Amino acid sequence: MTLAVVHTRASLGVQAPGVSVEVHISNGLPALTLVGLPETTVKEARDRVRSAIINCGFTFPAKRITVNLAPADLPKEGGRYDLSIALAILVASEQLQGDKLEEYEFVGELGLSGALRSVNGAIPAALEAQKAGRILILPQNNQTEMTLLDPGVAKVAGHLLQVCAFLQGEDNLPAIEFSAHSPVQAHQPDISEIIGQEQSKRALEVAAAGGHNLLLIGPPGTGKTMLASRLPGLLPPLTNEEKLETAAIASLVYNPEEDGGFSRVRPFRAPHHSTSMSALVGGGSLPRPGEISLAHNGVLFLDELPEFQRQVLDALRQPMESGEITISRARAKVRYPARAQLIAAMNPSPTGHYQGIHNRTPPQQVLRYLSRLSGPFLDRFDLSIEVPLLPPGILSQQNHTPTLRESSGQVRERVLFAREIQLKRAGKINAHLSSSEVEMYCVLTKADAEFLEEVLHKLGLSVRAWHRILKVARTLADLGGVEAIERRHIAEALSYRSMDRLLLTLHKSLA
Repeated sequence: MTLAVVHTRASLGVQAPGVSVEVHISNGLPALTLVGLPETTVKEARDRVRSAIINCGFTFPAKRITVNLAPADLPKEGGRYDLSIALAILVASEQLQGDKLEEYEFVGELGLSGALRSVNGAIPAALEAQKAGRILILPQNNQTEMTLLDPGVAKVAGHLLQVCAFLQGEDNLPAIEFSAHSPVQAHQPDISEIIGQEQSKRALEVAAAGGHNLLLIGPPGTGKTMLASRLPGLLPPLTNEEKLETAAIASLVYNPEEDGGFSRVRPFRAPHHSTSMSALVGGGSLPRPGEISLAHNGVLFLDELPEFQRQVLDALRQPMESGEITISRARAKVRYPARAQLIAAMNPSPTGHYQGIHNRTPPQQVLRYLSRLSGPFLDRFDLSIEVPLLPPGILSQQNHTPTLRESSGQVRERVLFAREIQLKRAGKINAHLSSSEVEMYCVLTKADAEFLEEVLHKLGLSVRAWHRILKVARTLADLGGVEAIERRHIAEALSYRSMDRLLLTLHKSLA
């Protein structure tokens, strides 16, 4: 046989399109030619494959070898095609039987000794191989992430010789076994460790119950970051489907050998304010997922919010609404899920204070500082709460007479209760309700609607703010186990509009 075909998978976003590795061996000057739109890392496979085949005791054909990666218009990068190319060469040169090739797909990077190294995007590749009726064979170092999949979807190997022995019928490869149990999780910060800030804790509970975006405003050292880091501990555990989605995205950028596997808890991403747009929303010549996609099904925390570049933050507006992001490039167009809960923290002024004895900033400078954030971006926050300095004496009082504070587990019980109501009613949490669903499930009496409209007019808020306030009020009613939204729920929802009140106060002081 001088022609062999081996099936493998490319990596394009969260998709894994099929690739056929075709190898033809003919007479002529010894050479190995790669065609099919390979990137530099794929072209380097020539040397890796040659050394691996020789070091495994096989003969590298001293003939003209043509390797075609089809389809030719699909960009290909990385070392994931090494194993497929090596097997195709061995089959084409009749050193290996190819009877089983149609039943399997192969993904893996080869070391010079023939050892298999992990690849990115293993989960999407395994899922697509399963749809095609084949079993994926991949490196053993990808085994941890693959335990989220159904049994028998994939097999693992640590060396090229193991794969060859398996194809020859001389050995068997272990199959991936499904594991529904999460590994021991690291200790999560507990909300009971926060002293005071009862209103902020309440706002955090509301945000967790309804999946609402939350903006924390306050001077330095008031516990804004501590509050944000406690949110994952209030959220319900990931479902098996969410675990698979989260791990599939993480597998595109993480190396299991270096990162110690994949966490099965809700992701908490906290990028630095110097993060670029492509790092935050995704990008590159061949697009990679950004922080908002890596936070899918979890929390994206942006600390020191005004220090981010304005255009970077505005790039989050569309994915925050749609729950996904599409990145278009000349050579590729990919779509990533981006259903993350956004939590942000900021100081109200350059000095950290805008009122009281600590205030040293005139209103004009405060407004200039806040103008770094666009109005449409701020509209994406359902709740904004001021986190004030602790009143004098509370720290010494806590030191001598500590009070019993609620734990994250106690708050989580109420969150789960409210979310169960939401899922039974609409099949989704309140933050994800559409405009028509808001009209259906967030009905107000005429008096309450007139009251809310009057307040919105005084604050100068948009129709989007109307819907967001109704969603928060609906969550407050669900937390209380109440069917209808009442005036007290609207009033509490309006109390979580600190940024609107802050801007109104500053404008009035300048009028």
